[in-house]
Amino acid sequence: MKYDFLFKNGQVVLNDLVKQVDVAVKDGRITAIGERLEGEAVEVVNAEGQYVMPGMIDTHVHICEPGRTEWEGFITGTKALAAGGTTSYVDMPLNALPATVDKESLNLKKTAASGKNYVDYALYGGLVPDNLGKLEELSDEGVVAYKCFMSTCGSNIPGDFVNVDDYTLYTGMKKLAEIGHFLSIHAENAQITDRLGQEFEKQGKTTPTDYAASRPVFTEVDSVKRALYLAKETGCKLHFVHISTAEAVEEITRARKEGQDVTVETCPHFLTISLEQFEKLGPVAKCAPPLRDDEEQRKLWQSLKEGKIDMITSDHSPCPPDMKHSESNNIFEVWGGITGCQNNVDLMFDEAVLKRNMPVTDFVRMIAKNPARRFNFKNKGEIAVGKDADIILIDPNQSYVVEKEGLYYRHPHSPYIGRKINCRVTKTFVRGNLVFDVNEGIVGEPIGKLVVNHKKTQAMTS
Repeated sequence: MKYDFLFKNGQVVLNDLVKQVDVAVKDGRITAIGERLEGEAVEVVNAEGQYVMPGMIDTHVHICEPGRTEWEGFITGTKALAAGGTTSYVDMPLNALPATVDKESLNLKKTAASGKNYVDYALYGGLVPDNLGKLEELSDEGVVAYKCFMSTCGSNIPGDFVNVDDYTLYTGMKKLAEIGHFLSIHAENAQITDRLGQEFEKQGKTTPTDYAASRPVFTEVDSVKRALYLAKETGCKLHFVHISTAEAVEEITRARKEGQDVTVETCPHFLTISLEQFEKLGPVAKCAPPLRDDEEQRKLWQSLKEGKIDMITSDHSPCPPDMKHSESNNIFEVWGGITGCQNNVDLMFDEAVLKRNMPVTDFVRMIAKNPARRFNFKNKGEIAVGKDADIILIDPNQSYVVEKEGLYYRHPHSPYIGRKINCRVTKTFVRGNLVFDVNEGIVGEPIGKLVVNHKKTQAMTS
């Protein structure tokens, strides 16, 4: 047989083991895996000294197009994803304008995305107070999941995303249970965090440490517990996004053991940037939930190592530099979101595998296999015959320092600038197409396709 690509000499990360085998690719799919495969190849990729693994599926990305393309667009955002070893992502229903909460806004998003993605992508629908009657049309149009905020979000701009009240949350869960989709939740107690923030500002408490104190651990845990209870009452499947505390993870783990269908993610910044570092870095590291202190971070790492966290996502939430600036040095006034998707894989491989001895198979399970399973990406997430050839190479012996000049974001700011990472993504392939090479940069034109998740079909469409 003649292959398009033949990966040789690398340490291939399979489901339950790492083994030096050949991986053959033809027509965008993995067609054979084995030792010393026979056959010709258009191109042989020598992966000696590197890991060959499935690309990351980043299920929490904010691309702000249409409406706020000046924050981040599909072209710049997906170049960064590709350079970071991500081969598929799921775009959140905010911060674009209008928010993706009905068929019309979803189609605007699809049109804006067409022909601009360097990696494959899928789309979220939103749950907001005025779209309860439109959830099913979003399902019919192919969204892979739904997202809501229990914390305050949005703005006064027409069409912006809005957080749910308890009635919307309960009723929305009932509807999603009926149509078989799961709901992803930003879990923080809005009444307490909003009032604490207001009181702190009145008192002149406006440092990063004050901001974190206005969103204490219990406000996350409280919202997680309430959401789990409502989901138990309604039969709704849940996914908790960007969980920052081990106590919240324990509540989710307990519910899962009791039979609830629930998964949980955390993000690199909660594992690699402490509250103490936030105080030094300033606004560039502001996010919600906030970064936690060293002890909370240590406990979160323990939850990760124990396998209680299903997946790692970036929560890439970019903005222009002026939104990260306050003339009065008031942290409450600046945008809360971290620009970081370009350093998901290598940063976490360094911290989890190299520094903390996490098995590489566990790492791949969290960045690829589990996201593919939860979001129903049937052809992705594994190095296996028949799967899409979404493949990355990572060199565990090549270190680099994150520099502004090497970032592909529309606005190249990031809390990771200046950080040394002790490994590096060297190549990224999407369905057998090379889209990033560490020496060449981004390769070719955008080839990303939309992954849809109808009840009637699981297809890839242009």
